[in-house]
Amino acid sequence: MSEQSAAAGRPRILFIVSSAHQLTMKDGTLLTTGFWAEELLVPYHAFTQAGFDVKFATPDGLVPQPDPRSLTAQDGADLDHIPDLRTPLVLDDVEAGGYEAVFVPGGHAPMEDLATDRVAGQLITQALAAGQPVGAVCHGVAALLAARRDDGTPTVSGYRVTGYTDEEERQGGLADNMRYLLEDSLVELGADFMEGPAFQPHTETDRNLHTGQNPQSSGRIAADMLEALGR
Repeated sequence: MSEQSAAAGRPRILFIVSSAHQLTMKDGTLLTTGFWAEELLVPYHAFTQAGFDVKFATPDGLVPQPDPRSLTAQDGADLDHIPDLRTPLVLDDVEAGGYEAVFVPGGHAPMEDLATDRVAGQLITQALAAGQPVGAVCHGVAALLAARRDDGTPTVSGYRVTGYTDEEERQGGLADNMRYLLEDSLVELGADFMEGPAFQPHTETDRNLHTGQNPQSSGRIAADMLEALGR
């Protein structure tokens, strides 16, 4: 946290962001990817306008890159005005419990790294156990795949969740060449997956876990989390 933010005493929200720039497909080809701009920017603006200080962390401290398919000219300009996004923390260095909430934006990139990242899984599990709001949208929900309780059981087991659906993956033209599908993987871990209409806003809240289905759900999940945070 910057000295200015520390002096102001602003509560902090941690954004766990993928630093993957490519997704390995079933046939061995590499799909250019990154975080989805809308899924990072809409919650970021909602949280900062509500008085929160947003910090970013990636698995390796590398600067995350937006998926080129997600960018508009305005998105690019907005991202350029977030200096902390260019200097992310390393997940291993994140202070557990030092944040009011945890949020994971999507894009296909989390399917490459966050889905198997032990530290991301631990931070999510600890935040849920502490009663802090945890949010993830679209493919960002893949970070839940790496989360385990102390007894080794999947943290997501028994939670009602949503995320990018198999149908949306099919309509996007990538399902047949994906190494795994998010919806199927969450169900295999014992999650109660709730599917809304394709590419329509849909969120689920179960206890302090907030999940959004797709980019169109970015504003709604931010509102869900702000409500849980008393804002």
